[in-house]
Amino acid sequence: MPTKTCLQKLLFITLITITCISCKSTELVHISVLQPAPVTIPAYVKSPGVVNRTTVNSKNKALDIVDKIFSLEGAQLDKEGAQSSVNGLTDELRRNSRFSDVKELGELDLTTNAPGLFSAPLSWETVDKICREHHVDALFSLELFDTDSKINYAATPVSLKTPLGNVPGIEHRASMLTSVKTGWRIYDPASRNILDEFPLTRDLTFSGKGINPVAAAGALINRKEAVKEVSVQAGQYYGMRIIPYRTRVTRDYYVKGTDNFRTARRKAQTGNWNGAAELWKKETTNPNNTVAGRACYNMAIICEINGELDLAIKWSQKAYEEYNNRLALNYIRLLKNRQVRNELLKQQQVE
Repeated sequence: MPTKTCLQKLLFITLITITCISCKSTELVHISVLQPAPVTIPAYVKSPGVVNRTTVNSKNKALDIVDKIFSLEGAQLDKEGAQSSVNGLTDELRRNSRFSDVKELGELDLTTNAPGLFSAPLSWETVDKICREHHVDALFSLELFDTDSKINYAATPVSLKTPLGNVPGIEHRASMLTSVKTGWRIYDPASRNILDEFPLTRDLTFSGKGINPVAAAGALINRKEAVKEVSVQAGQYYGMRIIPYRTRVTRDYYVKGTDNFRTARRKAQTGNWNGAAELWKKETTNPNNTVAGRACYNMAIICEINGELDLAIKWSQKAYEEYNNRLALNYIRLLKNRQVRNELLKQQQVE
């Protein structure tokens, strides 16, 4: 008679076998879906303005100077980087056909009292005044721009090649990590809402080496242009937050059950999803509940692939309600979430 330990081992092996068989009964399919933009801009916003609110006010300028004391370019780098970021956003917004005009308004004497952090939002009186004077419907405001650099320096013994042979020497290495931080807000004066508040940090690493500290540091001097380029990209990236985007999602579908499932699998692998669907549909009336449930679930998958979400929900509901297919229950939730996102997407496209 098997001992308790042996029975436990047998049970464990059985569970592993069942799990492996279950895993192999499905395969993944990748579907490209259009997602609504992270930020919805109201339809009445046709002419936004872009402002730069990153200049530090006089009360906090001393603190900012101390923070910049170890930077190669200091406050000037932040000033040029912030302008580059504003340019990047302005260009991206102008490429968006939903706006009739995009105005770059500059600094307008706007300041921040929190270097490296988000300041308190602008007052609505200030926002109203800017929008009225410059004939814009909303404000895209760069409210945070900061570069933070950390320099590491090391000297290591090396063997230097000379006409007289190898001689001992010292190699100097300098490396710098620069973090570029940006932060944006979108003000909608008509609704008195801040439509978005979004921080973004990008890191740049620079390194150099040479026979003396000056030569090692020489490779760090060109970081200014790199910081400006990253700043432009940060502005462009932010502008894309108001644009719908495509993403890839994965779905499980059944590949085992009957000969039709195995044939359908081969058709799906060659991209013949409609041919696979014809075989799955035949199995939706199979007297075996497990097979019929899998077939109904797979029909929901093909409907989603074809963009028929309502029909996909009906098939997945049938798979769960009539045949207790467990994958179908979670799939229903995914499909209904997609329906909600599609409604938002329709609103954004109309606007």
